[in-house]
Amino acid sequence: MKEKYEVGHLIYDPTIYDGLNSDLSDLDFYMKWLPRDKNAHILELCCGTGRLTIPIAKRGYRNITGVDITTSMLNEAKVKAQKANVNVNFIEADIRFLELAQTYDFIFIPFNSIHHLYKNEDLFNVFAGIRKHLKKDGYFLFDCYNPNIRYIVEGEKHLKKIAEFQTSDNREIVIKQQMHYEYDTQINRIEWHYFINGEFNSIQRLDMRMYFPQELDSNLLLNNFNIVDKFGNFEEVKFDESSNKQIYICKKA
Repeated sequence: MKEKYEVGHLIYDPTIYDGLNSDLSDLDFYMKWLPRDKNAHILELCCGTGRLTIPIAKRGYRNITGVDITTSMLNEAKVKAQKANVNVNFIEADIRFLELAQTYDFIFIPFNSIHHLYKNEDLFNVFAGIRKHLKKDGYFLFDCYNPNIRYIVEGEKHLKKIAEFQTSDNREIVIKQQMHYEYDTQINRIEWHYFINGEFNSIQRLDMRMYFPQELDSNLLLNNFNIVDKFGNFEEVKFDESSNKQIYICKKA
Protein backbone atom coordinates (compact mmCIF):
# COMPACT_ATOMS: atom_id res chain seq x y z
CA MET A 1 0.00 0.00 0.00
CA LYS A 2 1.30 3.43 -0.94
CA GLU A 3 2.12 5.93 1.77
CA LYS A 4 -0.29 8.83 2.19
CA TYR A 5 0.27 11.69 -0.24
CA GLU A 6 0.63 15.17 1.20
CA VAL A 7 1.96 18.71 1.02
CA GLY A 8 4.26 19.83 3.84
CA HIS A 9 3.23 22.61 6.21
CA LEU A 10 6.12 24.96 5.28
CA ILE A 11 4.94 24.96 1.67
CA TYR A 12 1.73 26.54 2.99
CA ASP A 13 3.54 29.05 5.19
CA PRO A 14 1.98 32.27 3.81
CA THR A 15 5.09 34.45 3.74
CA ILE A 16 7.25 31.68 2.27
CA TYR A 17 4.54 30.93 -0.30
CA ASP A 18 4.29 34.57 -1.35
CA GLY A 19 8.07 35.03 -1.46
CA LEU A 20 8.56 31.96 -3.63
CA ASN A 21 5.77 32.93 -6.04
CA SER A 22 6.34 36.67 -6.42
CA ASP A 23 7.31 36.56 -10.12
CA LEU A 24 4.53 34.47 -11.66
CA SER A 25 3.02 35.61 -14.95
CA ASP A 26 -0.50 34.17 -14.89
CA LEU A 27 -2.52 37.18 -13.64
CA ASP A 28 -2.73 38.96 -17.01
CA PHE A 29 -3.84 35.74 -18.69
CA TYR A 30 -6.70 35.12 -16.29
CA MET A 31 -7.67 38.79 -16.34
CA LYS A 32 -7.98 38.63 -20.13
CA TRP A 33 -10.53 35.81 -19.94
CA LEU A 34 -12.68 37.32 -17.19
CA PRO A 35 -16.20 38.50 -18.12
CA ARG A 36 -16.35 42.17 -19.05
CA ASP A 37 -19.30 42.68 -16.71
CA LYS A 38 -17.81 43.76 -13.37
CA ASN A 39 -20.93 42.36 -11.65
CA ALA A 40 -20.21 38.85 -12.93
CA HIS A 41 -19.81 36.15 -10.31
CA ILE A 42 -16.26 34.77 -10.22
CA LEU A 43 -14.96 31.76 -8.30
CA GLU A 44 -11.29 30.94 -7.73
CA LEU A 45 -10.62 27.44 -6.39
CA CYS A 46 -7.39 26.87 -4.45
CA CYS A 47 -6.99 30.63 -4.02
CA GLY A 48 -4.16 30.45 -1.46
CA THR A 49 -3.23 33.85 -0.05
CA GLY A 50 -5.33 35.71 -2.63
CA ARG A 51 -2.43 36.20 -5.05
CA LEU A 52 -4.91 36.40 -7.96
CA THR A 53 -8.23 36.93 -6.19
CA ILE A 54 -7.28 40.26 -4.65
CA PRO A 55 -5.84 41.90 -7.82
CA ILE A 56 -9.00 40.84 -9.66
CA ALA A 57 -11.12 42.48 -6.98
CA LYS A 58 -8.96 45.60 -7.26
CA ARG A 59 -9.86 45.78 -10.97
CA GLY A 60 -13.46 46.43 -9.94
CA TYR A 61 -15.02 42.96 -9.87
CA ARG A 62 -17.60 43.07 -7.10
CA ASN A 63 -18.65 39.43 -6.73
CA ILE A 64 -15.56 37.31 -6.33
CA THR A 65 -15.20 34.26 -4.10
CA GLY A 66 -12.00 32.44 -3.18
CA VAL A 67 -12.01 28.87 -1.84
CA ASP A 68 -9.10 27.10 -0.18
CA ILE A 69 -8.69 24.27 2.31
CA THR A 70 -5.74 25.76 4.22
CA THR A 71 -6.62 27.99 7.16
CA SER A 72 -3.25 29.78 7.34
CA MET A 73 -3.41 30.77 3.67
CA LEU A 74 -6.97 32.08 3.95
CA ASN A 75 -6.14 34.07 7.06
CA GLU A 76 -3.34 35.79 5.14
CA ALA A 77 -5.67 36.38 2.19
CA LYS A 78 -8.21 38.10 4.44
CA VAL A 79 -5.52 40.38 5.90
CA LYS A 80 -4.28 41.27 2.41
CA ALA A 81 -7.82 41.97 1.17
CA GLN A 82 -8.47 44.28 4.11
CA LYS A 83 -5.23 46.16 3.45
CA ALA A 84 -6.19 46.47 -0.22
CA ASN A 85 -9.65 47.72 0.77
CA VAL A 86 -11.48 45.15 -1.36
CA ASN A 87 -14.34 42.79 -0.59
CA VAL A 88 -13.66 39.13 -1.34
CA ASN A 89 -15.73 36.25 -0.01
CA PHE A 90 -13.14 33.77 1.25
CA ILE A 91 -14.43 30.28 2.09
CA GLU A 92 -12.56 27.41 3.72
CA ALA A 93 -13.61 24.22 1.94
CA ASP A 94 -12.38 21.08 0.20
CA ILE A 95 -12.96 21.59 -3.52
CA ARG A 96 -13.72 17.88 -3.94
CA PHE A 97 -16.95 18.39 -2.00
CA LEU A 98 -18.05 21.82 -3.15
CA GLU A 99 -21.42 23.05 -1.89
CA LEU A 100 -21.83 26.79 -2.44
CA ALA A 101 -24.99 28.86 -2.43
CA GLN A 102 -24.87 30.11 -6.02
CA THR A 103 -23.62 29.60 -9.56
CA TYR A 104 -20.80 31.48 -11.27
CA ASP A 105 -20.02 33.04 -14.63
CA PHE A 106 -16.33 32.18 -14.39
CA ILE A 107 -14.54 29.48 -12.39
CA PHE A 108 -10.80 28.92 -12.43
CA ILE A 109 -8.17 26.73 -10.75
CA PRO A 110 -4.76 28.38 -11.20
CA PHE A 111 -1.17 27.52 -10.42
CA ASN A 112 -1.04 23.76 -11.03
CA SER A 113 -3.40 23.05 -8.16
CA ILE A 114 -5.06 20.04 -9.79
CA HIS A 115 -1.80 18.15 -9.28
CA HIS A 116 -2.87 17.75 -5.65
CA LEU A 117 -5.89 15.71 -6.73
CA TYR A 118 -4.18 12.34 -6.38
CA LYS A 119 -6.95 9.96 -7.48
CA ASN A 120 -9.19 9.94 -10.54
CA GLU A 121 -12.25 10.12 -8.29
CA ASP A 122 -10.86 13.32 -6.72
CA LEU A 123 -10.53 14.93 -10.14
CA PHE A 124 -13.99 13.75 -11.22
CA ASN A 125 -15.56 15.06 -8.00
CA VAL A 126 -13.99 18.46 -8.65
CA PHE A 127 -15.21 18.50 -12.25
CA ALA A 128 -18.71 17.52 -11.09
CA GLY A 129 -18.70 20.33 -8.52
CA ILE A 130 -17.59 22.83 -11.12
CA ARG A 131 -20.33 21.75 -13.53
CA LYS A 132 -22.85 22.16 -10.71
CA HIS A 133 -21.67 25.69 -9.88
CA LEU A 134 -20.99 26.96 -13.43
CA LYS A 135 -23.65 28.90 -15.29
CA LYS A 136 -24.83 27.59 -18.64
CA ASP A 137 -22.60 29.87 -20.73
CA GLY A 138 -19.87 30.27 -18.11
CA TYR A 139 -16.18 29.52 -18.57
CA PHE A 140 -14.00 27.09 -16.61
CA LEU A 141 -10.22 27.63 -16.84
CA PHE A 142 -7.27 25.86 -15.26
CA ASP A 143 -3.56 25.35 -15.76
CA CYS A 144 -1.19 22.53 -14.92
CA TYR A 145 2.14 21.09 -15.99
CA ASN A 146 2.72 19.06 -19.11
CA PRO A 147 4.61 16.13 -17.50
CA ASN A 148 8.26 15.97 -18.49
CA ILE A 149 9.51 12.49 -17.62
CA ARG A 150 13.10 13.32 -18.61
CA TYR A 151 13.10 16.22 -16.12
CA ILE A 152 11.69 13.98 -13.39
CA VAL A 153 14.27 11.25 -14.02
CA GLU A 154 17.09 13.82 -13.85
CA GLY A 155 15.55 15.13 -10.61
CA GLU A 156 15.86 11.67 -9.06
CA LYS A 157 19.63 11.66 -9.44
CA HIS A 158 20.66 14.44 -7.06
CA LEU A 159 19.56 17.29 -4.82
CA LYS A 160 19.25 20.53 -6.79
CA LYS A 161 18.75 24.11 -5.60
CA ILE A 162 15.55 25.48 -7.14
CA ALA A 163 14.89 28.68 -5.18
CA GLU A 164 16.58 31.34 -3.06
CA PHE A 165 14.69 34.38 -1.76
CA GLN A 166 13.87 36.58 1.23
CA THR A 167 10.43 36.60 2.81
CA SER A 168 8.51 39.69 3.91
CA ASP A 169 9.36 38.80 7.52
CA ASN A 170 13.09 38.81 6.64
CA ARG A 171 13.82 35.09 6.51
CA GLU A 172 16.47 33.97 4.01
CA ILE A 173 15.10 30.86 2.31
CA VAL A 174 16.91 28.30 0.17
CA ILE A 175 15.01 25.31 -1.24
CA LYS A 176 16.68 22.24 -2.71
CA GLN A 177 14.66 19.58 -4.51
CA GLN A 178 14.80 15.86 -5.15
CA MET A 179 12.12 13.72 -6.81
CA HIS A 180 10.98 10.14 -7.17
CA TYR A 181 8.28 9.20 -9.69
CA GLU A 182 5.81 6.38 -9.05
CA TYR A 183 5.07 4.98 -12.48
CA ASP A 184 2.02 3.00 -11.33
CA THR A 185 0.20 5.89 -9.63
CA GLN A 186 1.59 8.80 -11.73
CA ILE A 187 2.55 10.54 -8.47
CA ASN A 188 5.76 12.57 -8.46
CA ARG A 189 7.11 12.32 -4.93
CA ILE A 190 8.88 15.64 -4.47
CA GLU A 191 11.02 16.50 -1.45
CA TRP A 192 11.84 20.13 -0.73
CA HIS A 193 14.80 20.57 1.62
CA TYR A 194 14.41 23.91 3.40
CA PHE A 195 17.33 26.01 4.64
CA ILE A 196 16.29 29.05 6.65
CA ASN A 197 18.79 31.78 7.56
CA GLY A 198 21.67 29.56 6.50
CA GLU A 199 20.66 26.49 8.53
CA PHE A 200 18.90 23.30 7.49
CA ASN A 201 15.31 23.38 8.73
CA SER A 202 13.35 20.39 7.43
CA ILE A 203 12.33 18.21 4.50
CA GLN A 204 8.83 18.98 3.24
CA ARG A 205 6.82 16.76 0.92
CA LEU A 206 5.18 18.18 -2.22
CA ASP A 207 3.51 15.14 -3.78
CA MET A 208 1.95 15.86 -7.19
CA ARG A 209 -0.19 13.70 -9.47
CA MET A 210 0.94 14.01 -13.08
CA TYR A 211 -1.86 14.38 -15.64
CA PHE A 212 -0.92 13.63 -19.24
CA PRO A 213 -2.39 15.61 -22.16
CA GLN A 214 -4.64 12.99 -23.76
CA GLU A 215 -5.67 11.78 -20.32
CA LEU A 216 -6.88 15.25 -19.30
CA ASP A 217 -8.58 15.86 -22.65
CA SER A 218 -10.51 12.59 -22.27
CA ASN A 219 -11.40 13.22 -18.63
CA LEU A 220 -12.86 16.62 -19.46
CA LEU A 221 -14.97 15.17 -22.26
CA LEU A 222 -16.11 12.28 -20.04
CA ASN A 223 -17.22 14.84 -17.46
CA ASN A 224 -19.23 16.80 -20.03
CA PHE A 225 -16.93 19.73 -20.72
CA ASN A 226 -16.05 21.06 -24.14
CA ILE A 227 -12.47 22.22 -24.62
CA VAL A 228 -12.79 25.65 -26.24
CA ASP A 229 -9.02 26.07 -26.47
CA LYS A 230 -5.79 24.67 -25.09
CA PHE A 231 -2.55 26.63 -24.73
CA GLY A 232 1.01 25.70 -23.91
CA ASN A 233 1.87 28.92 -22.04
CA PHE A 234 0.28 32.10 -20.73
CA GLU A 235 1.11 33.93 -23.96
CA GLU A 236 -1.53 31.69 -25.58
CA VAL A 237 0.78 29.75 -27.85
CA LYS A 238 -1.11 26.64 -28.97
CA PHE A 239 -0.34 23.49 -27.02
CA ASP A 240 2.10 21.06 -28.65
CA GLU A 241 4.73 18.48 -27.69
CA SER A 242 7.20 21.17 -26.60
CA SER A 243 4.78 22.92 -24.22
CA ASN A 244 5.70 23.13 -20.55
CA LYS A 245 2.11 23.89 -19.50
CA GLN A 246 -1.40 22.69 -20.22
CA ILE A 247 -3.83 25.60 -20.03
CA TYR A 248 -7.49 24.82 -20.65
CA ILE A 249 -10.42 27.02 -21.63
CA CYS A 250 -13.62 25.02 -21.13
CA LYS A 251 -17.40 25.34 -21.20
CA LYS A 252 -20.21 22.95 -20.33
CA ALA A 253 -21.01 20.47 -23.09
